[in-house]
Amino acid sequence: MFSTTAIYEVISYSVGDTKAGTKMGKLQLKNTEDNSTLNCIMWEETINRLDVKLFRVGNLVRIVTATFNERFNNCLVSSLELIKEAKMGLEPNEQDEVFNEILTNLNEIKDEKLRSFVLEYFMDNKDKIKISPAAKSMHHNYMGGLLVHTLECIELAKKVIDCSFQSINKDNAIAACALHDIGKIYEYTIDEENGIIDYDENFKREWFTHSQFAYTLCMSKGFKEVAKMIAAHHARADWGAIVDLNEKDLEPYVYFVHHIDDLSAKFGKISAGML
Repeated sequence: MFSTTAIYEVISYSVGDTKAGTKMGKLQLKNTEDNSTLNCIMWEETINRLDVKLFRVGNLVRIVTATFNERFNNCLVSSLELIKEAKMGLEPNEQDEVFNEILTNLNEIKDEKLRSFVLEYFMDNKDKIKISPAAKSMHHNYMGGLLVHTLECIELAKKVIDCSFQSINKDNAIAACALHDIGKIYEYTIDEENGIIDYDENFKREWFTHSQFAYTLCMSKGFKEVAKMIAAHHARADWGAIVDLNEKDLEPYVYFVHHIDDLSAKFGKISAGML
């Protein structure tokens, strides 16, 4: 049952066009008491009236006026109140710190050609990499989230290899962890004024997924094993994987980045306010 005292966390927000040519907002909220999800829509008049900063991922809000469906899991919102404003993401000094930690790890790649390729790509795109989120709503969805996710993956991979799986090529694993989500710097946009994340329509017209982008990037440079790790990191074809891990007779290394990525995504903090 709807309560005007319930506090919700903003999970995602986007604006699209209706068939009538007007704007419609889609807002996903999470009840902070029971973690239930509430899917909301807002008509153009409401969008224009409310401050866009209300919809920042991680914000805590209260629904003032809304119309609910029978199960109270969908609603049409007319008015919201901001309870607590979320942090947009990493501060510039924090972005620099994490970016430099990534570079330190990349410099451990012994293969000179691979090391130069990955380092050069990071340096050429450092401004985008530093602010990019790692997702729109699922994990690390804040400014600098991609940095945090990438560093977590690299460091997890190194520890797992050093402890138990020395047969995995560490150079290739580090490179694959560094680049598996690099297409997200083009796939997503983030408004640096309000922290709102959305999809880049230009990317969607040219590429199927960020996995396809990274796979193509690595294949074009001749790093086939790195590319294959990246191709499988979403595990299933219907989740965007180029290599489906349900296929038979795959080489063991192909599974590696998927499990590392999954650990970071599952346990990584969703909003910057949780850092």
